[in-house]
Amino acid sequence: MSRLIVVSNRVNPPNPAADGEGSVGGLAMALAAALREYSGIWFGWSGKTTAEFTGQLSMQKIEGVTVATVDLEETDYQEYYNGYANKTLWPLFHYRVDLTAYDRSFGEGYDRVNKRFAETLLPLIEPDDIIWVHDYHLIPLARELRRMGVTNRIGFFLHIPWPAHQLVVTLPRHRQLVEALFHYDLLGFQTEESLHAFEGYVFNEVHGSKNELGELQAFGHKLHASAFPIGIDAEDFAKIVTGDTARKVYDRMMAHSVFRKMVVGVDRLDYSKGLEERLIGYERFLHDHPDLVRETMLLQIAPISRDEVEAYQDLRGRLDGLIGRINGAYAEMDSTPIRYVNRSYRRDELAGVYRASKAALVTPLRDGMNLVAKEYVAAQDPEDPGVLILSRFAGAARQMKDALIINPNSPEEISDALERALSMDLAERKRRWEALFDNVTREDVTAWRDKFVAALSARPDAGAAHAVDSKTPVQSLDVAAKKLRAQQAEAKAMRA
Repeated sequence: MSRLIVVSNRVNPPNPAADGEGSVGGLAMALAAALREYSGIWFGWSGKTTAEFTGQLSMQKIEGVTVATVDLEETDYQEYYNGYANKTLWPLFHYRVDLTAYDRSFGEGYDRVNKRFAETLLPLIEPDDIIWVHDYHLIPLARELRRMGVTNRIGFFLHIPWPAHQLVVTLPRHRQLVEALFHYDLLGFQTEESLHAFEGYVFNEVHGSKNELGELQAFGHKLHASAFPIGIDAEDFAKIVTGDTARKVYDRMMAHSVFRKMVVGVDRLDYSKGLEERLIGYERFLHDHPDLVRETMLLQIAPISRDEVEAYQDLRGRLDGLIGRINGAYAEMDSTPIRYVNRSYRRDELAGVYRASKAALVTPLRDGMNLVAKEYVAAQDPEDPGVLILSRFAGAARQMKDALIINPNSPEEISDALERALSMDLAERKRRWEALFDNVTREDVTAWRDKFVAALSARPDAGAAHAVDSKTPVQSLDVAAKKLRAQQAEAKAMRA
């Protein structure tokens, strides 16, 4: 069976011995779960900078996966990572044109680092390898590899939203960015909405088309594009939530919130997460329901990220002021309505927090998927589950229709949803949770991985039976994924 080469901006080595470890978010854990099933390589930036780029690889073997990392120059870090990735693409793709920085040096650094990644990765690639590139940092990588003669199957998965056509065209050299994507064989999005937005650009801006096999055609190239909603490692999370650490944290949180119903929010400190809107909505809830002020508390966990970027510094200051205002207005000598924490926690600790919470507030203004929403559902006690309140702008909202779906821009909707969640009877809570949990376990990270890899593994000339587009029946991908799992099991048996 072919090796799988995973390429991402940062590399977090998969380590099954540390199941409870890991910060908020899902990409690292999802890729770790994928690489435990496939023999292959995980390649990316080490997170370290050096005075001069040398292309020197650092390699180690962890649980059968070869991890290969490379250091970047400080200029690379500032222009590629802090610059084009985090000041240009991230805000633009999250519909924040007002925060998007257009600087030519950023784009030059972005192209330079992708070329350097390709040059460093090239010697590691074997003829039958399948290459899976992840996220907005590395859009041009396939183009650079193709220029170097690589003919392997290369797929790309975007973990954040793809914005509407009208927003993409505000980006200088947007055509070159989209053209770079047409050097991939398979392009994956989190949702149908992002897929259709990408197709809208292709059809309207560059007058591309879709052929009878469902392939998009533009720039003299063709590719398959489809939605592959990512999930969590539900089986692994079910073990974590029953572990000693999760139980201890659960007991501690239950003791802390005695006589009060705890609402939880867990997000990176980022303007896309709707943190200000969430707090204003919670403030509205306290105003609308004075009888519930002493009976509820909001625990907001928000690890600081990208603190070198000015927009994130500004957001942190605004949140500090907003929380101070709300606590000042509604706190009592023995109670505070909001507890705010700027640090990361292990997954097993968060599992205990989720289980102790009567509701979760997940309010992104734009989100590719949002795996915190799925982890919250997976952590619940089936006999007494909490209620998920979920923004309609999270990718997960398309799958998790039994959550309380809200518009995070409306404080009234947040207030009403909180009141409903905290007063919901047990029968309705269990009915909603059962439907949500069924989706989380069926559409887990394994299903996501196998569907994508099965589609990417299809031969270029295999014809309509292997074509993947937005109209391809899910069942056809399921069949291919099951066949792939059977091949994996056979290979494992032979090795044993």
